[in-house]
Amino acid sequence: MNPELASSLWESLWQEYKARVNYAQIYEKMIINAGGTVANDHIAFRSLRLLVDSPQGKINLGINHLAQIAEALGYEVAGEYTFTATHLYARHYQHPQAAEFDLPKLFISELIVDELPENIARLIYQTVSKIPDAMLSFWTPIFSDEQQLKQIFSRPWQVPRRSVVEEVNKITQYGAWVLLHGYAVNHFTGYINRQNTPAYPDIDTTVEALAKLGVPMKAEIEGDVSCGLRQTATHAVSEMVIVLDDSSQAEIQIPWTYAYYELAQRYIVELEPGKPELFQAFLGRNAQQLFEMTRKMA
Repeated sequence: MNPELASSLWESLWQEYKARVNYAQIYEKMIINAGGTVANDHIAFRSLRLLVDSPQGKINLGINHLAQIAEALGYEVAGEYTFTATHLYARHYQHPQAAEFDLPKLFISELIVDELPENIARLIYQTVSKIPDAMLSFWTPIFSDEQQLKQIFSRPWQVPRRSVVEEVNKITQYGAWVLLHGYAVNHFTGYINRQNTPAYPDIDTTVEALAKLGVPMKAEIEGDVSCGLRQTATHAVSEMVIVLDDSSQAEIQIPWTYAYYELAQRYIVELEPGKPELFQAFLGRNAQQLFEMTRKMA
């Protein structure tokens, strides 16, 4: 277990993510200006449940790829979730030394490609099956090399064709997102319980304040106190992404969604009679609603 490496790695990814998602910067500044603390409840990553051929044999592009990193850093599986309608499966991971080293939970999901229409599955496979040799080392990562670990959270396969992204997006916006962004951070999550400022005592006042600062927020707060978890999010930022033009085969840029910033507040619940404790898991319905925040609007 290497909690120090985990802490350093997530901090590095947080700095990179903040540079791309200015809503997270606005939140951070707002909380710090109120004398509060910024902490992350969890980090979310996306992947594809798919085996592709490589000189090393078949490699897994799904949860198992990222799980080897999480588990080598000391994280343990703490829950699993199935989203039948959208062909998604997810696990969340917690670190036994999370409190000591201030380590966020991890929420890692995967698209079950084999459940998609055959033509869409084929387009995804054709795009991700060509992984450059230099990127294959990420499937046997060196756990003493933080820079190499950080590079894993990028897109290892070829630049996708524009028509492929747009066609896949009609069936699965999640799939189109992964083709474009790969294993990049999908979102970080501000942990309301750790804000420690009377100016923003709960998720409701925090959301209201962000909206007043011009941050576009999700219309609803998902979940309720009795379930142990309430969550909401900013809208996803849009950025220019590189795709291949189908006619010229040249690389071009088009706008697409990247990431949102999530907020989560956790509550005491009785998971067993007479044993109140802070709810640490996730709620499937909440997660499904939040997956949709990266849907590209026409």
